Amino acid sequence: MYRNTGNVVEELYPDHYLLVCPISIETMPMLHYHPAAKFLQISTVGCNFDCPGCISTVIVKEFDPSRKAVKRMSPDKILQEAEKQGCEGIAFLMNDPLAAFRTFVSVGTKAKERGLMVECASNAYFTEDSLSRVLPILDFIHVGFKGYSDASYIECGARNVGPVLRNLRILKNQGVHTEASCVHKKGREHEVEALARHVSRISQDIPFHVMRYVPLEDTSADLEPSIRESEELCEFLRTFVKHVYLFNSPGTRFLSTFCPSCNELLFRREFYGPMGAKLKVNAIAPEPHHCPSCQTGISVRGAIAPYSFQEEMFEGGYPFTRALEILESILIAIGVTRKSDVVHAWDQVLGCNTFPQLHRDIQVPKSFLDLVADLGNIVGRNKEAERLVTYLREKLEFVGRQVQKITKRPRVYYAMGKPWFCINGDRMENHLVAFAGGESINRMVQGKGRPGTEISSEVLNRLDPEIIFISSMFGSPLDDFYSECQKAGIDVDATRNCRVHQHPIPVSDFGSPRWILGFMHIANVLHPELFRFDIEEEAKAFYKDFYHVEFKPRELNLSFAKPLRTWALT
Repeated sequence: MYRNTGNVVEELYPDHYLLVCPISIETMPMLHYHPAAKFLQISTVGCNFDCPGCISTVIVKEFDPSRKAVKRMSPDKILQEAEKQGCEGIAFLMNDPLAAFRTFVSVGTKAKERGLMVECASNAYFTEDSLSRVLPILDFIHVGFKGYSDASYIECGARNVGPVLRNLRILKNQGVHTEASCVHKKGREHEVEALARHVSRISQDIPFHVMRYVPLEDTSADLEPSIRESEELCEFLRTFVKHVYLFNSPGTRFLSTFCPSCNELLFRREFYGPMGAKLKVNAIAPEPHHCPSCQTGISVRGAIAPYSFQEEMFEGGYPFTRALEILESILIAIGVTRKSDVVHAWDQVLGCNTFPQLHRDIQVPKSFLDLVADLGNIVGRNKEAERLVTYLREKLEFVGRQVQKITKRPRVYYAMGKPWFCINGDRMENHLVAFAGGESINRMVQGKGRPGTEISSEVLNRLDPEIIFISSMFGSPLDDFYSECQKAGIDVDATRNCRVHQHPIPVSDFGSPRWILGFMHIANVLHPELFRFDIEEEAKAFYKDFYHVEFKPRELNLSFAKPLRTWALT
């Protein structure tokens, strides 16, 4: 992203952006500043860190900044777009502004001149000199800590945590609204606690975000804590930090804001995809700065927007990176191993502005097959694509023929994380249920989010599912799931008869062609009288035929694209 010419460091791609789109402030995530406000997200490529399991790998390590999908836009053009979209300001997100520092300073300076707010999410590994250049333009910042130890930063290619601790204090003292986050990896709770204590010594009013670790890319699934484990950590942290939030945990109450004095619910939020939240407008406290019950002051700055902006499914925040991963997953399954070929396909898809159609295509098995064929054509692997399409189609048609024999379809509910987080009825998981001979009751639920919405225990009890599946992406241990049902008063046929099911293989019901393995598991559960697929044997054959590697359960994690954590593009 830079070059050194005659002792002058220059940006190679100034004013180049991979993504420019509106976003709601909670999706950044930023929870205590101008609730529900709409900003223009700007993202480039590259990063100054190299973190294991980075959720933005596709744009910070794999995307080529010289591709046509990375569009050049002048600062004036960016700001015109922000004003056209009715945004309160701009927000540099998903990759670090240090990857395009002069571009960020330039567009930020002009934004301030036009009365727009400026925000960024950053690892904040600024030198004091570079921080002094952004302080005059920053209104608010999300500082993402990798941990509290030097070892955590060495893992990311940095020297130590010191500069970030220093910069957090400077940002807060200079009046920049600051929120801090830390990744919670299993076994490293002490680091999160130590950081939270450090943050509280600077100011107890700094919102503290706990990012439950999602094992992606080259990282082990053993590092992922359960939602319950992360919630227990958050409960403990509340003893010395006023506001603690938990991300990557569908259904958690730790996305909502409670009064630190009387525990009154002030702002209700729901899970909104990786690293994101969504403010539920009907639950907003009338006065954002004080608790209506006890009048305790709350560290929320700015007025509440009249409505919460709803992003397109793959726009705004990290779902964009997940979309690129889904495309990559298909390419890898048809034999693509070179990064340049993957980037070429991304470039073609992004250049056609077909993301809304892409989101629809990946949700329905039959249109997914068309997408496989299209990608095969883009990268010149038509024969390999047709082979994958044939395999998927034959499995679907076999199950379809058998399902014609059934006389009753069991009522099926698909949850994500907590029992009350209901996956949208039009998502792939529920299509798989229907294809396998079930009746998806998720389709009867009113309301929609990304990837779903919370429902009440009363609604779930009324729907009375006979079988429940837990998402293979943001899942939950069965013991925790049953315990949550009991505490919430959820009493349905599925819980009474112990018919709550997890998928034996991670990410096998959405996000990659491996959904066919989840489909066979669903068929087994719904109609054991018809189906007896050996899922492990099917997985071994799938990995051998399409990935050309051995199926190794211990090397699986939650990556959509990479079939094993040891697998890498060349």
